[in-house]
Amino acid sequence: MSDETGRRTAMPSEDEVRRLVRSVVDAVAPSGTRTGAPGATPAAGSQVSAAPAAVPGTVAAPGSVSIAIGGDHGGFGLKQVLLARLSEKGYAVTDCGTQGTDPVDYPDIALAVARLVADGTCTYGIIIDGAGIGSCMAANKVPGVRAALCCDISTARNSREHNFANVLTLGARLIGEGLAMDIVTTWLATAWGESRHAARVEKITAIERTYAVAVREGRNG
Repeated sequence: MSDETGRRTAMPSEDEVRRLVRSVVDAVAPSGTRTGAPGATPAAGSQVSAAPAAVPGTVAAPGSVSIAIGGDHGGFGLKQVLLARLSEKGYAVTDCGTQGTDPVDYPDIALAVARLVADGTCTYGIIIDGAGIGSCMAANKVPGVRAALCCDISTARNSREHNFANVLTLGARLIGEGLAMDIVTTWLATAWGESRHAARVEKITAIERTYAVAVREGRNG
């Protein structure tokens, strides 16, 4: 990568990108989604743990995986169902809200989930709103996040195997509880097909790092 003068500049490391995520997100996030604020505070009974490193080609056991989950008012009911079932299966689940059906803004919930994945606190994230589209868009603005909207088993499997997705978004008004759980189960059980797809995913990461450097250096890209 080169700067405006044509000199080569070093690409930031993954740790540097994570630190940048923390500083930028805390600087621009609404008060309800910053560290320690209500929107980012886990619900009672939820667990927060440092995420283990993802190992290409393998599927981690539930006890070694932490999941951040959140839903807006449209996704609240399905979020509660998935949270309970994932906890029963042995996953460490962090509830990022909302805690009722009063209207909230889905970007705030998406940010609360995405930042926990981006900074390494949680292994994966799951976000539910009415259609799943807006949450996917919002989550993908956070460096380090590869969010995928999945509406069936095939897209769930593809997003993991081909795209190394680390955040799953769902549309509660488009799928039922049974299909939603099947999607989540498949998504978590599908290994990353690194050998075939690593170069393409690395290109996604390279785009992200390019703009992370621009932000760090006060440039527009």
